[in-house]
Amino acid sequence: MRQSEVERLREKHRNWLGPLGVLGRPWLVLGSAPGPTLPAELIAESARIDINNVGRTAAALGLGRADLTIRAHRKSWTEHPDLDSKGLLWVSDYPTLWMRWQLSRQKRARVDHLRSWHRKERDAIVEYVVGEPMEGVGNYGKATNGIAAACYGLFLGVPRIVLAGISAGLPGHSYDSLDRPRRQVEEDIFVLERIGKRRELMTTEATLAAAVDMALWTPDSAAQMLPESRERA
Repeated sequence: MRQSEVERLREKHRNWLGPLGVLGRPWLVLGSAPGPTLPAELIAESARIDINNVGRTAAALGLGRADLTIRAHRKSWTEHPDLDSKGLLWVSDYPTLWMRWQLSRQKRARVDHLRSWHRKERDAIVEYVVGEPMEGVGNYGKATNGIAAACYGLFLGVPRIVLAGISAGLPGHSYDSLDRPRRQVEEDIFVLERIGKRRELMTTEATLAAAVDMALWTPDSAAQMLPESRERA
């Protein structure tokens, strides 16, 4: 993307996210890998960004509404019909108006702000943040929504992003016992190996930190880096 296109795209998304109050806050990106590590102090200070249907896990843990959900269009509503989120960024090539109609059919879902996120735009943001094309990486050539969320936050200038419930290949999901294999493992590792050393990016998962050489979140490490990040933002 040209720099002028980058700035327009960044401004467009910042304007949409403004009413959600998430831009000046640290993000907790919650993926659906089994047994997410969720320290209470991290939950209390962060905007929670749910990935796909992990809101079902969040509800079971009593975590309340998500600040933002990033969800693939193809994800089944039967897995989590009670989606409750202040904002929904729905990864789909359908226009927002069409997605609004789709959402209206889910009588148990509660969403305040909705936006369709075209796949090409999502992937362009990931590629811009990574600095390298993903074509030919793995079987899909694109990152999962959890890793795309981390890139999205970096793209927008979020002061700190902490990944929880994100694994480097552990099968299964936190909200069921089907033990389904994890897809796009090569793609996610490719991205995290290139962005994992960024100071504003951390993880609560020790196995992920070791796998991609990313900083492990602790209360002390978070307190040390956040003030400086806020100044940059």
